[in-house]
Amino acid sequence: MNTSNIPNILIVDDEKDMTRLLKRSLEMEFECNVTMAFSGEMAIPILNQSSILESSHQQLNANINPISNGLELSKEHQDAQDNCKENGYCKFDLMLCDIRMPGMDGFELLDYVSKQYPDLTVIMITAFGSIDVAIEAIKKGAYDFISKPFEQDEIIFRVRKALERSSLIRENQKLNSEKSARFGRLIGDSPAMQQVYQKIQMVAQSDVTVLITGESGTGKELTAQSLHILSLRSKHNFVPVNCPTVPEHILESELFGYKKGAFTNAVKDKKGLFQEADKGTIFLDEIGDVSPSIQTKLLRVLQEKEIRPLGDNHTVKVDVRIIASTNRNLEQKIANGEFREDFFYRLNVFTIELPPLRERITDIPAIASHLVEKHCKKLNKPSIKISPELMTCLMRYQWPGNIRELENALIQGILYCNSDTMTESDIHLKGFSKEPAQKINDIYTSENINEVLKLPYKEAKEKALNIFNRHYIGVMLKLSGGNITQAAKMCNLERQALQQIIRRFDINVDEFR
Repeated sequence: MNTSNIPNILIVDDEKDMTRLLKRSLEMEFECNVTMAFSGEMAIPILNQSSILESSHQQLNANINPISNGLELSKEHQDAQDNCKENGYCKFDLMLCDIRMPGMDGFELLDYVSKQYPDLTVIMITAFGSIDVAIEAIKKGAYDFISKPFEQDEIIFRVRKALERSSLIRENQKLNSEKSARFGRLIGDSPAMQQVYQKIQMVAQSDVTVLITGESGTGKELTAQSLHILSLRSKHNFVPVNCPTVPEHILESELFGYKKGAFTNAVKDKKGLFQEADKGTIFLDEIGDVSPSIQTKLLRVLQEKEIRPLGDNHTVKVDVRIIASTNRNLEQKIANGEFREDFFYRLNVFTIELPPLRERITDIPAIASHLVEKHCKKLNKPSIKISPELMTCLMRYQWPGNIRELENALIQGILYCNSDTMTESDIHLKGFSKEPAQKINDIYTSENINEVLKLPYKEAKEKALNIFNRHYIGVMLKLSGGNITQAAKMCNLERQALQQIIRRFDINVDEFR
């Protein structure tokens, strides 16, 4: 038997008889390893020890939490940890934790776990099955909750679902370690970016002219670089030209070069950028902003694969792959007489449209982490991480300036940050909301509460769950524009799990699109 696949469960409850009974029940129902802790203080060194065992098999005392540091471990503490070591436990897959315990209560332990072991699935147990307690548990990071006294079938069902979630998390982590979210110079594995990657793969190794479209700041130059890196021309030059920043009379000489004496101060021959890019790739950024006269000359390059330097009577052959980009509607510019139709069709052989950042919010954590690491090095600052609360805010913001705006905001955050963690207070961005779109507490109006209190327990519980899920999932769907994959990411759920909740509580996704 491969013991690495056997789930490890930690039960934390001060009611020892109930804890032992629950341990026996779970071990009979599942092939699992169950460790018991009878207080929050007892659970922390066990959690820490399991983490140590997984990586380096160090001694227990190397990572005991300050709460118990310096104290002699009780026999119960030692027995639990000896049990953990004897079974060779790795990281725990699931923790069932009572809320009301003397000393460190369940919420304090949940807060510790959420910070130190964010991937650990937690089910909270409470004898006080109030709505407020359930809401607080979910808000603080619990996956589920169950009220005492609970039925055997109910706890088995909830534990099975929780273990399925843990298994999916493990599998995702394994896949993520095996394949990077990077593709060429691009970062992200959202469905929208997967479509971009497919198009890049389709055309990268050909010499087909590519037109990259998308809003400003979406990564058009990075896409062009990725095309070049993955092409057969990757060993030769990639020459980017930011067309709008170069005046028209200078742009022509920069692109095509000139002969000595072609104009005042032309004291010697100069190669143009097309010649610099020979056998490589030239990237014409924001091609929609070039003048009609430059368009005419570029059209000849596309048609004949040759250029005429200023002041020269002869043409020069060039072997260049052309990639262009624009944030403009070129068809509208054609209708307005501002862009040559024949030039457009020569450019628009193959189009890659980049999605705005607001349509790929699941990529924001990977992009943000990369940008923070990159700019900490550039700014000679120590490495910092992004707090979960700030990451949530980053995923909720619309980012009209796309990745460029995100990058600027994070550079600002690095400069303001005076600890090892960047928080919401470090981001000073106009219109950047640090508050959730809707507080979960606000969904329980006095009318809802009164309605629930009139019902028997099981019906009241189902009613409360209905109210909570419809509002909570509704908020996430609204933030994601009805995109279930993105909403699931924000809920820290698998897409299938979210779909099951949507079906169970009859939530109409179309209302949020």
